[in-house]
Amino acid sequence: MANCRQGTQSALTRGEVSGGGKKPWKQKGTGRARQGSTRAPQWTHGGIAFAPKPRDYSYSLNRKVKRLALKSALSAKAASGDLLIVDNLDLSEIKTKTMCAFLDKLGAGKSVMVTPQVRENVVKSARNIPGVITTTATILSVYDIVNASKLIVDKDALAVIEEVFA
Repeated sequence: MANCRQGTQSALTRGEVSGGGKKPWKQKGTGRARQGSTRAPQWTHGGIAFAPKPRDYSYSLNRKVKRLALKSALSAKAASGDLLIVDNLDLSEIKTKTMCAFLDKLGAGKSVMVTPQVRENVVKSARNIPGVITTTATILSVYDIVNASKLIVDKDALAVIEEVFA
């Protein structure tokens, strides 16, 4: 999940806030606390002490670890009975109503539909249904599998998954 973070959060430190170059009052003799700048963190309109700065949260995983995670997620779905294999996941026309009827028949609410390659009819029919994700077998995400309640896989896509990730 850290890989998904934008990392664009930013605030100004005392050195980046404009103004505050002059010492507000002399060091001694006033009875007040010593101050060096009106842009110090304790002042109103001052900078932030440890201001957040843009940073890159991404990290890399080894290829074997990614494959193991995918195998584990797929086997967990299969063991729980949430892996549905369909002979041919394709529609003759782009129709969301048809896709909704198909998903209702399978009893799939929040689901991921995996096809061997991009099928425009399936993608366009499912894109307006909340909680339904369409993806291809080569770019299958472990997060999508774990996050969905049902995994609907085309028979041809299953062969591609076995070929690519086995």
